[in-house]
Amino acid sequence: MLGEGIIDKNRIPKHVAIIMDGNGRWAKMRGLDRSEGHRKGTDAVRATTEAATELKIAYLTLYTFSTENWNRPKEEIDALMNLLVWGIEKETPDLMKNNIRLLTIGAIESLPDYTQQRLLKCIEQTAQNTGLSLVLALSYSARSELVAATRQIAAEVSRGNLASEDIDEQTIAAHLSTKNMPDPDLLIRTGGEFRISNFLLWQLSYSELYFTNTFWPDFGKDDFVKAILDFQNRERRFGKTSEQL
Repeated sequence: MLGEGIIDKNRIPKHVAIIMDGNGRWAKMRGLDRSEGHRKGTDAVRATTEAATELKIAYLTLYTFSTENWNRPKEEIDALMNLLVWGIEKETPDLMKNNIRLLTIGAIESLPDYTQQRLLKCIEQTAQNTGLSLVLALSYSARSELVAATRQIAAEVSRGNLASEDIDEQTIAAHLSTKNMPDPDLLIRTGGEFRISNFLLWQLSYSELYFTNTFWPDFGKDDFVKAILDFQNRERRFGKTSEQL
């Protein structure tokens, strides 16, 4: 098993989220087009998904495309969308073989029709799988997610289905796109940046944060194990003292 003898099997995080950063810089350093960095990044997605499966992690959420990414050059966006469809077509048989379920969060309706269709087909094909849930955050914005949740709750109050004084943290969480999954225990960000970048702002409130200088295309199974070991060496107090744990 991956990490055998060094990873505590009883302290495996249920949910790991990753900001996959550094594809463009990886390509630039090698004199390549940015799209080649994204293409190489698919190898890291495969390696990380395999590692998460081997470690029996329940959820792996990948920040694949943010709403801010729509501001990038059209050529890069087109390349990303084509790469996404190609990746899904290529990986679906392995998702089925490895009992992995594909899910998405974000404004999927804003993606090109052909991308939406392939995504929905793969989601349907893998819906009955019971292993790792691989969640792709696509056209995702945490602020937009919170705005949408607020509007839904306001509409329920307006219809008389909910009293304003009954709104609590559970109410908000129940209206987020992640309502059916646990909050991330661990957030990994590659590429040497130290930002959350509008990703799962509500859900990351008590997550452990792990930053690495490694660019995403170079991030492999050993890097993932290193992040898990770092997580296991931390004391998660959730506001309590060490003595209370």
